[in-house]
Amino acid sequence: MTVRLKWTVVHRCGHEVVHDLSDRPADRRAGFARWLAGRDCTDCWKAARDTGSESTREWLAAKRAEEQQAAAEWAARFDMPPLEGPERALDWGERSRHQLMTAAHTSLVVEGTWDETDWAALEEKARTVTRAGWWIDQRDTDGADLVELLDAATEQDLGTENPFR
Repeated sequence: MTVRLKWTVVHRCGHEVVHDLSDRPADRRAGFARWLAGRDCTDCWKAARDTGSESTREWLAAKRAEEQQAAAEWAARFDMPPLEGPERALDWGERSRHQLMTAAHTSLVVEGTWDETDWAALEEKARTVTRAGWWIDQRDTDGADLVELLDAATEQDLGTENPFR
């Protein structure tokens, strides 16, 4: 028997939508369907986003501020070092790092076979990559690929060690 491809999701807004999840691996469909249920359907999301150009900018600014706050809290909680790079890339890099690390934890630990010891070793390796541009470049990557990406990071991506830390 195959894992179903079409999932009926009742979204947070109350709309019921049938989603074709055939483009996702079979073992990730149920989790993605649960994630979708916690969000508005596409039509409601677009309507909220497109209520006017000024409100769209306000919506985007509020979303970025919320993401930035979550990334800063996460970085402080898990002792992640500050990123280096141009001022305008730092916030984006922090958000990208947070999103990729969260996706990797879900993929490798929650849905995968890793234990917390394996994850702690990956976190240590991630702490060494402090170039904001590196994290921005990886922003669309699947979380399961983080191990290989961190192994491929060059010295230009690694931070300078602070002996007073």
